[in-house]
Amino acid sequence: MFAMTVDPSSAQLQPASKPVPQATGCEVLVRVLACGVCRTDLHIIDGELPARRANLVPGHEVVGRVIANGPRARRFAPGQRIGIPWLGRACGECPFCAMARENLCDQPVFTGYDRDGGFAEYAAADERFCFALPDRYDDAHAAPLLCAGLIGFRAWRMAGEARPRRLGLYGFGAAAHIVCQIAVARGQQVHAFTRSGDTAGQAFARSLGATWAGGSDETPPARLDAALIFAPVGALVPAALAVTRKGGTVVCAGIHMSTIPAFDYGLLWGERVLRSVANLTREDGEAFFRTVAGMSLQTHVQAFPLRDANAAVQALREGQVQGAAVLLP
Repeated sequence: MFAMTVDPSSAQLQPASKPVPQATGCEVLVRVLACGVCRTDLHIIDGELPARRANLVPGHEVVGRVIANGPRARRFAPGQRIGIPWLGRACGECPFCAMARENLCDQPVFTGYDRDGGFAEYAAADERFCFALPDRYDDAHAAPLLCAGLIGFRAWRMAGEARPRRLGLYGFGAAAHIVCQIAVARGQQVHAFTRSGDTAGQAFARSLGATWAGGSDETPPARLDAALIFAPVGALVPAALAVTRKGGTVVCAGIHMSTIPAFDYGLLWGERVLRSVANLTREDGEAFFRTVAGMSLQTHVQAFPLRDANAAVQALREGQVQGAAVLLP
């Protein structure tokens, strides 16, 4: 099969011919219909996350159609469309799994990092960690839901779901443009923070219902009740704390972030909460897909052929994608 693989020496994906994976145990084999390009893929390609294996096929926002089942796979039938997310497997035995916190599993397997992902014509996955997808979203528009949507949703839950009246979103990319719509539908006032001078991004945020949009160096018109940070920029942590009210919550939602600069304790004092989000649980996924199946959420995508994956990665790297980049076979 054709695939795009990580080349640690060049920060460029390389075309490759690889064997079609086999579905063993509880696995299913899918023909890839679409795969989103996530910022985590960029961190892997750029070497900001340590390499786990050679000739890796990245991609963990995989929409595929089941074409074969392993001997113990019974959940999805051949021909069914499913989604493969970042968390590809949890051990089920460590203390975190025992506490229903499988997102913190001590021995996880991540799609497109520990095992080959969706930047290819075929992919195999443990069906127990896959999701049925709502019919209302076509392949390209369903792909960003599988990480940008899921992580944004978990971060939103960690911030108190719909309880905060004023919600700040730092970095208005794939995740923020999805959670913005969920928050607006729940009656929240969204304040969107973009790169300084990104008037197009700010207009995009307002078009999705944001009450206010400005640069990340600007002060919003009112203090925030909570803030979600999606941009991998450590300096945004003290910036978000500075505009969040006492008792508010700031959530760091990325897997990688540059160094957080030192800041005065006064920014945290007043029972402000600073927390991170790591991965997701299957319960998060099921709750998220129930939510988006019943609302008219729109994912905005820019499609690229699989063979042009480097162009998609570069567009994401330069902040040139409004919404999400998606690879199509």
